Amino acid sequence: MDTAFALPTLPARQAGWVRDVLADPELLADLAHGVGGPYHLLYPPEFEANVDRFRSVLDAAGVPGRVFYAKKANKAEAWARSSAELGIGVDVASAQEIRAALGQGVRGADLVVTGPAKPAETLRLAARQNCLLAVDSLDELDRVRALPEVPRVLLRCLPSASDSRFGLTEDELDTALLRCRDSSVRLVGFSFHLSGYEPTPRADLAAVLVRHCQRAREVGLPADLVSIGGGFAVDYVTEADWRRFRADDRPERYHAGRTFDGFYPYHSPVAGADMLAAVLDTVPAGEQRTLASLLRAANVTLALEPGRALLDQAGVTVFTIQGVKDRGHGILTVDGTSLSLSEQWFASEFLPDPIASPSRAGRAYPACVGGASCLESDMLTWRKVVFPGRPQVGDQLMYLNTAGYQMDSNESEFHELPLPPKIVLDRDGPRLRWRLDSPA
Repeated sequence: MDTAFALPTLPARQAGWVRDVLADPELLADLAHGVGGPYHLLYPPEFEANVDRFRSVLDAAGVPGRVFYAKKANKAEAWARSSAELGIGVDVASAQEIRAALGQGVRGADLVVTGPAKPAETLRLAARQNCLLAVDSLDELDRVRALPEVPRVLLRCLPSASDSRFGLTEDELDTALLRCRDSSVRLVGFSFHLSGYEPTPRADLAAVLVRHCQRAREVGLPADLVSIGGGFAVDYVTEADWRRFRADDRPERYHAGRTFDGFYPYHSPVAGADMLAAVLDTVPAGEQRTLASLLRAANVTLALEPGRALLDQAGVTVFTIQGVKDRGHGILTVDGTSLSLSEQWFASEFLPDPIASPSRAGRAYPACVGGASCLESDMLTWRKVVFPGRPQVGDQLMYLNTAGYQMDSNESEFHELPLPPKIVLDRDGPRLRWRLDSPA
């Protein structure tokens, strides 16, 4: 397998707790033995550190702000529990997610309920718990107005020149303001969601929403909050490694010559809380001062709903290798499926290199990674990853930084295989302890 030396590597950034876990291969093997299959490891202190970084940016800018964890990014109870302990909010989109967050101690007033055309049960529960409701359409607003409570509402705006199916047009916003004025609905503010990871479009649209707040106040509505949603990038790999990988990316680097239309930007020069700082420091189109200055002058609170960015470095996914084939390159088969590594089901690939434990010495060994199902498409990694030596049956294979959208977006009990459990780690001095993630 001399071709291994020509293959680009893409090592993932490693948090200190991950290095500690890898330094204890017996821990990984014991966990695999105990749960009888693949599993996810969660480390809440990283989540808490990420929350602190976002809060610090808001404080440094002098901008009043609210952080809401986007629960859809990972279903684990641990994150809602940490959110309650830290006093941040949670972004939910169903009655089930509302109940789960409440069960972990998050107050109803700290929940923002998003998603289009919400069912009546979700609207009723949200209103009774004093949740903040993001309204996506005029007909949904009418259903909210009919509730017996006094609902707190955000109006979701359709970005100009967008073909998104979500949000209210300018004309619909005008109508919505009048309907809010003529009802008991309490209009708190406005929201939007944008694709992509550029700070400038977010700053531009946030400034438009600040003006919407001022316009709402002119008709007697106390709007004082703008939500810019999520979409804060995560920096998985170094710039140099990402550049080398992209420069030498071609079909022969993948099993069966597989090709992809595109990948998540696994390196981002401005990521996480630094991206929020860049948004606040931007002078929006048509304005003379920064977004932070506009927010302060208008006395408007900035809300944000990060998911992936709060989960950066907060979790990994571990499989056991149960088969190794040599086909010019290796084919590793693990004891789970790609349904537990969701990027494949978005017609893409989770690119950072997995790590085999224990690390075996020998000749460099390129291998792809397949799942345990009967489907040819069940591949966790189509790319030929270079391992330092030939992995063996029984070794553990760890995918790093998978907490954000990778662990459970598409998990299924295909072949009646159980879903991988989530295991929460914490520290007892220098020692790592574990427990199963579970409801309170």
